[in-house]
Amino acid sequence: MPHEAIIYRTATPEEIYDLRWRVLIAGTQRDSPEFPGDFHPETLHIGAFAGEAIIGCASFIPSEWDGKPAWRLRGMATDPDWRNRGVGRALLRFGEQEALKAHVWPFWCDARVSAVEFYLKQGWNLASEEFFVEAVGPHRKMVKSLPVPAVSLN
Repeated sequence: MPHEAIIYRTATPEEIYDLRWRVLIAGTQRDSPEFPGDFHPETLHIGAFAGEAIIGCASFIPSEWDGKPAWRLRGMATDPDWRNRGVGRALLRFGEQEALKAHVWPFWCDARVSAVEFYLKQGWNLASEEFFVEAVGPHRKMVKSLPVPAVSLN
C-alpha cells in the first residue's frame, strides 16, 4: 500500500456501502449493505479515506441502552489490506468523539467474537454471553460507558 495520508471524516451511507458489502455482508444471507437507522437524521457515518478510497467505516445510530439514550455502533469494517495499521482504532476514536458532541452515551454494539479483543483494548466492556447471529456467527454485546462528571456541592 502506498503511504498516503489517512483522512477520518463523517461520510454518507453511500460512501461506506461498498466497504460494508465487501467486508461484512458478502457471504451472508443479507442482500443489502443498508442497516436500519442508516438514514436517521442523527446517525453518524464515519469513514477513513486514503486518497479517494474508503479503507474503514463505522456507523453510530441513535438507540437505547438500559432504557436511556445511547449510540449503537454498527457496520464497523476495515479494508483487509489496511488491517493492523491502527486504522480501526483511530476510526473508532474519531467516531466516539464525533458522537459525544451530542452529549449522549453510552455506546454499545453486537461485536463479532473475532473482534471482541479489539473492543476490549479500546475500553469497551462485555455486556452479554455469546449469542449466534444467523449466517454471520457468534457475537457478544459490548458497551462503553463514560465516567459521569463530578458535581461540585459548593
